[in-house]
Amino acid sequence: MSTNSTTIYIHAQQNVELQSDDVYVKDIGKLTCGDTHILAKAKAVKLHHFKQGEPKRQVISLLKVIEEINKVCPEASVESIGEPAVMVEYIDVNKHKGPLQWIKLVFVAAVSFFGTAFTIMAFHNDIGINDVFTKIYEMVMGQPGDGYGILELAYSTGLAIGIIVFFNHIGGRRITKDPTPIEVEMRVYETDVNKALIETADREGKTMDVN
Repeated sequence: MSTNSTTIYIHAQQNVELQSDDVYVKDIGKLTCGDTHILAKAKAVKLHHFKQGEPKRQVISLLKVIEEINKVCPEASVESIGEPAVMVEYIDVNKHKGPLQWIKLVFVAAVSFFGTAFTIMAFHNDIGINDVFTKIYEMVMGQPGDGYGILELAYSTGLAIGIIVFFNHIGGRRITKDPTPIEVEMRVYETDVNKALIETADREGKTMDVN
């Protein structure tokens, strides 16, 4: 087999988060090649360096990646079987450490808890859930209820169980292996956001691309 027939296959991801300010080909996706020496050289190709003060996001076209690989490995051909562009985001881990991170966590947890509780109470007040329970009790027992009873207890228990089943978690444990509806929606949202950022960068001419 001649070296001219060597092919590098690259499967780029749509979004990549790095803790290093240097971006290499190996960071943006998976590569494979029949020649391990050429594969090692291709993975080590440097694509970008995040400088101090510049935006921490950079969209890189796969055409630019192929161009850079060809400069180092002219004897090989490169084929992309993944995304046409990848958004690389530099994450400064040290910046997110400290008490401020815990304050943010507590704030988000509190907003989620009390916001959900308020929503449930507002919904029950809007539909008049107490009146419904009162009417059901009168229809079954033939007399008005004298306070909260089995209906309210059963409904509250069922509501809690329904929320646990819906979110598919009890504490930090997953009930089943299936992704929850929230996880599915988050993946869809993440994909849409990445596409929007990549398209915006391309329209504004901020994408690293071939000339």
